[in-house]
Amino acid sequence: MATKGDHLLQRPLYVFDLPEELLATLTLKDQPNRSLPESPPRRQNNGSNTPKDSNAEENGRAKATSCNLCGLNFASVDEQRSHVRSDLHGYNLKQKIKGAKPVEEAEFEKLIGDLDESISGSDLSESESDEDEDGTKPKDSTLSALLKRQAKISNPEFDEFASRKNSAGPGKPPLLWFTSPSLPENMSLGVYRAIFSTAEQEEESHIMDTIRRKQLPPTHPPKLKADGGIPLPGTDVGPHYFLCMIGGGHFAAMVVALAPKMGKKHTGVDERSATVIAHKTFHRYTTRRKQGGSQSANDNAKGNAHSAGSSIRRYNETALVNEVRELLSSWKLLIDTAELVFVRATGSTNRRTLFGPYEGQVLRSNDPRNRGFPFSTRRATQKELMRAFIELTRVKRSTIDEAAIAAMNAPQTENTSTPAAPAKAKPPKPSKENEEVTMHTSQIIPLIKRSKAPALLNYLKTNNVPPTFTFLPENHHTPTPLHLAASLNSPTIVLALLTKAGANPTLMSDDARTPFTLAGDRATRDAFRVARHSLGELAWDWDLASVPSPLTKAEADARDAQEKDEKATESKAESERRKAETERVRKESEAEEAKRREQRLGKGKALGVVPSKTGAEIREEQVRGLTPEARARLERERRARAAEERFRRMQGN
Repeated sequence: MATKGDHLLQRPLYVFDLPEELLATLTLKDQPNRSLPESPPRRQNNGSNTPKDSNAEENGRAKATSCNLCGLNFASVDEQRSHVRSDLHGYNLKQKIKGAKPVEEAEFEKLIGDLDESISGSDLSESESDEDEDGTKPKDSTLSALLKRQAKISNPEFDEFASRKNSAGPGKPPLLWFTSPSLPENMSLGVYRAIFSTAEQEEESHIMDTIRRKQLPPTHPPKLKADGGIPLPGTDVGPHYFLCMIGGGHFAAMVVALAPKMGKKHTGVDERSATVIAHKTFHRYTTRRKQGGSQSANDNAKGNAHSAGSSIRRYNETALVNEVRELLSSWKLLIDTAELVFVRATGSTNRRTLFGPYEGQVLRSNDPRNRGFPFSTRRATQKELMRAFIELTRVKRSTIDEAAIAAMNAPQTENTSTPAAPAKAKPPKPSKENEEVTMHTSQIIPLIKRSKAPALLNYLKTNNVPPTFTFLPENHHTPTPLHLAASLNSPTIVLALLTKAGANPTLMSDDARTPFTLAGDRATRDAFRVARHSLGELAWDWDLASVPSPLTKAEADARDAQEKDEKATESKAESERRKAETERVRKESEAEEAKRREQRLGKGKALGVVPSKTGAEIREEQVRGLTPEARARLERERRARAAEERFRRMQGN
C-alpha cells in the first residue's frame, strides 16, 4: 500500500537537486533551544554577611593568603577569591600559558587604560547566552578585548571570523530540520548546517531561499587531463567543495563538483552520481608500530631516537609534508574557488603540514570557508572522502512521534513550579503469563544450543509447552524453537521437534522465512526431508514450508556411507598417486646423480680401474690424525698458497 510522499522518497535526496514539489512546500521547523543554562550569579560582598560568613572571614583574617602568580598578598580569603575572578589574574594565567612573564597591577592598568569596554563584563560566564534579555549582545570583557587586540597585533591575518566562530556557541545542533505537507506525518528532513556559509547560517529564517538558490541541474562532467588530475585549462567546473584528511601517515584530498552527473544504469534507469574533479592519496610510514604516535611527537617528548626505524620515519614525515604541500600548490586554483573547505587534521604536526605557516601556503586557518566534518570519520582514503561528501550532501530522514514526546514531557512541565523533581516512572510490571513465557525461553534456548533432544522433549512435555511456543523477548529471525534449531544446524533437535513434539514447519519469522530456509548444512536439511517421509504428506503443507521431496533415514544413511566410501577411495588413490610420484622423482634424482658422477670421473676409462681421488678426499687424508691446532695451521697454509696462486695468475694476465 502506497503512502503519502512515496514518489518523493523513492531515491536518496540530494540537497542540491531536490524535487520541485518538495522545494515548494518545504519549511524550516522550530529548532530546539540548546543553549547551556546560565551560571548562578556570584555573591557580592555587601557587608551583610551571615554568621557563617563572619566566621569564615575571621578564619581568613587569621591566615594570611597570597597569589604567587601575581605577587600579591591578601588579608582574607574573600579578597583572594575576588582577585582570582579578576581580569589581572586571568591575564597573568594567559601569559603563563604562552610562556611570558606575568605583569604587575600598575602595568595591567596601563594596558587597559585606552579600552572602552566595561569592567563589569568580566563577570559574564562563557556559558551565558549570546544575547541579553532585551535582544542586544553584551559587550566583551576587558580581558577578552585586550587579548583580541594583542592577537591582532601579533598576527596580522587575525580577523573577526575566529571570534564569530567562538561566539556562535556550542549549543547549535549540527542539522537543520525541515517538514513538508507532501511527506508522511511525523517525518522530518535534515540538512547539515556545515554546508552553509557563516552568513547563511546567521539568517535561518531565509534558509529555504538559500536552498532554492543552491539547486543545480545535472550536467556533463568537465573534461579532465589523461592522468585524472587537474581539469584542462579554461574548463568551468562549476560550484565545488575541497575535502582533505590527514593522520597517521595517510593523506587524502578530493575536489568534488556539486552539480550531479546524469547517467544510466545497466537497466536503463536514469542515475545521478557525484563528479570527482581531482583526487589524490599519499601514505608514508610515519607512525611507530605497536606503540602509536608519530616519530616527531616521540622525539619532542623523549629526545631523538637513534634506531634505523626512527630515521626512516623522520625522512617519511618530511617527504609527506613536501608531497602534501606540493599537491596543494598544484590545486591552488581549485581550492581558492571552492565554496567550502572541509578538513580533518588532528594534532599539531598535521595542522602545521596543511596550514603552515610556510612560503606559498594555500590553506589558511582563518579562512571562513573552513569546516570540520560534523560526524566521525575513518582512515584517510579516497573512499572515505567520497563517503563523507555523500554524508554531507544527502538529506537525512527522521520519523518521530512528536505527540508522544509532548505527552511524555507534559508531567515535567506541570511540576516545574515545584522545587521537588518529578519521581522517575517505574517500568510496567510484566504479567504472570509473560513471566512464565520468559522463564520457559531461558530454559529452552540452552537445551537447543547444546543439542539436548531428550531433555528438551521432556521439558516441553512436563511443562505443557505447546509446539507453537514463541520466545520472549521476541526474536524476529528465530521466533520458535524449530527456527532456532535450524539456524544452529542441529539435525537431532530438528527431527525431534518435528516427529515427536509436533512442531509446525510452516510458521514464518518476521522476515518471512520458514525454518527449513534457515538450515545451513545438508544434515539439517535432510532432517526436514526425513520428517516429511515419517509424518506423511498430509501432516503439513510441506511445499509451503519449502521442504523438498521426502527422504527415508536409510536412504540418507546409504548416501552418506557411499559418499564416505567414495571419499576414502579417492583419498587412497590420491595417496598411491603421490607415493608413485615420489618414487619416480627419487629414481630420476638417483639417475641424475649417477650421470653427474660418471661425468666427474671421466669417460672412456677401462673397467676395474680405481678412479683418482678428489681434492677433498686428499685433504681429508692429509689432516687425518692431526691435532686441531695442526689442522688449522695446515688450512691457513693451504689458503695462503691458493691466494698466492691467484695473485700470480692475475699478474700474468
